[in-house]
Amino acid sequence: MAEANQQRHLLIIEDDRGRREIVLNNSTYSLGRQSTCDIRLFSHFVSRYHATLIRRLREDGTYYYRIVDGDLQGKRSTNGILINGRKLQVHDLQDADEIVFAPQVSAVYYLLRHDSVPTGLGYELETTINTVYPDDETEERDLFQR
Repeated sequence: MAEANQQRHLLIIEDDRGRREIVLNNSTYSLGRQSTCDIRLFSHFVSRYHATLIRRLREDGTYYYRIVDGDLQGKRSTNGILINGRKLQVHDLQDADEIVFAPQVSAVYYLLRHDSVPTGLGYELETTINTVYPDDETEERDLFQR
């Protein structure tokens, strides 16, 4: 399970309001234009409850996210979702998967692993990014905090 703590799941969303980076930690997320969604997608082409992300556990103790078209009650979105150019109802996300929800509304999923990256300078390379959390707090955080 130590490896699960060294993973970070990141969703970079682009919509009518610009670009946002969201660190995924919760077991489920609703995505859509409805104000009650965990992750809001800003476009009138997006369904109120367009998709759902569900965190799943692998046998090796690491996590991954599955995306489902629509909500958890089985109601699908009007226009569906495209994953890497293919219209799918369910998909287990892999690093760098592109998700298209509507025209000019997309996301890219990243699975970041904290591996030691030798820089030749005697320290590990760290990455700092601006992150938006689903509760809309924005702050700069070290993505690989322990």
